[in-house]
Parts: sequence; C-alpha cells; structure tokens
Amino acid sequence: MEKRLNLGALQPKGYKAMVGLEAYLQTSELSKSHINLIKTRASQINGCAYCLDMHTKESIQNGETLQRLFVLAAWKETDLFTEEEKAILGLTEEITVIHQHGVSDAVYKKAVELFGENYVAQIIMAVVAINGWNRIAVATHLQID
Repeated sequence: MEKRLNLGALQPKGYKAMVGLEAYLQTSELSKSHINLIKTRASQINGCAYCLDMHTKESIQNGETLQRLFVLAAWKETDLFTEEEKAILGLTEEITVIHQHGVSDAVYKKAVELFGENYVAQIIMAVVAINGWNRIAVATHLQID
C-alpha cells in the first residue's frame, strides 16, 4: 500500500488536538486494560492494521493474555471477559458503528449501572478518540513499522 500524506505535518494544530485528547485519556479514571480493550476492539471493527499492531502490543505489555486478544472479536461467545468488560465492549461496538443503530438503551443503561455516568463518559471519549485515530491511519495508509 502506498503511503499517503503526513497529517501531523500538514495539519499540526488538528493533530495536536488529537494528541491532547489522548493525553486527557491517560489522566482519566479508565484502567489501562479498559483503554486497551476499547482501542483494540474498535480498531478490529474499523480494519485499522496500524492501530491493531500498536494496541495489541500495548495490551500484552500491560498484562493482557494472548488468548483474550485472539478471541476479542468474538467476545460475546466466551466467558473470558468480565461483565464489566463486556459492557465496555458492547458500548465500544455500538459507538463505533453508530450509523447502523445508534447506541441502544440496554447497552447504555448496563454500562451506567456498572460504572456510573462519569466513567461511561470517559469510555465514550476513549471510543471517540480511537475511532478518530483509526480514520486517520486508514485514510493516510499509515504503515506498520
């Protein structure tokens, strides 16, 4: 695949804003495990090889098991993920494909029940951020090193 434009070089203010959102997420209450699940699952859905490569490596460095990464795309079919993780993954999926059906009341209410509104707000921000990064990486053909 031919590499395309360098968005950071051409639009440094916009790119810096994206980096700022990422920096905010690192100071949020979201656990590293939750952030990694969000980033990896959204990247799978969006077909972003660059982000998948990055976030699966980060997940492993943060203690995630290979088995859970191998079956992440089929998380609904396994008991390897906790109720809380399944709520996060459900919200991640529905926000990532929001154009299809929106975010269902059931998925939203379950997440708020388990985490409270503040944590859910942070989950939403994390999903928004990774979807933005996925679109940048796919649109510009960002290459895996």
